[in-house]
Amino acid sequence: MKLTLPLTWETIENLHAGEAVRLHGELYVARDAAHARLVRLLEENRPLPFDLKGAVIYYMGPTPTPPGAIIGSCGPTTASRMDPFSPTLLAHGLSGMIGKGQRAQAVLDAIVRHHAVYFYAYGGCGAFYSTCVEKNELVAFEDLGPEAIYRLVVRDFPVIVANDCHGGSAFFEPA
Repeated sequence: MKLTLPLTWETIENLHAGEAVRLHGELYVARDAAHARLVRLLEENRPLPFDLKGAVIYYMGPTPTPPGAIIGSCGPTTASRMDPFSPTLLAHGLSGMIGKGQRAQAVLDAIVRHHAVYFYAYGGCGAFYSTCVEKNELVAFEDLGPEAIYRLVVRDFPVIVANDCHGGSAFFEPA
């Protein structure tokens, strides 16, 4: 299934855990250092460097960009490092997250409460994912280097719906 970014309420409503989708459009890259700064800006009632409404954040730090390329290898990083910040960002309009690994219960609860989605990106596929990136630009926090916030335009970016807004999970959960 093809999904156009940014996400809409209706699109999120129709997603179910375990579905394979391909993302097309604009997403943002941010890791834990950038997340901490975003939350601090929210706590200080200061403007964010991008609008969270409908936005999807990809948990990734790109490798250096080779000559003539748009981006270096750009595989997912472990999502649990963003768990302390995710409920706050979801409460302020973030619609989706992309990473690898399972999320804390507080994040799962926030996904349902704020009608959002968590996508699982395939680990070990950073070189492949770089071929799905059509545009890459720095948005904020340049001093963080590869952990800065970047805006990517992607095409045919494959992910799996890991946790949906209905409480569904694609992860094995013991009985």
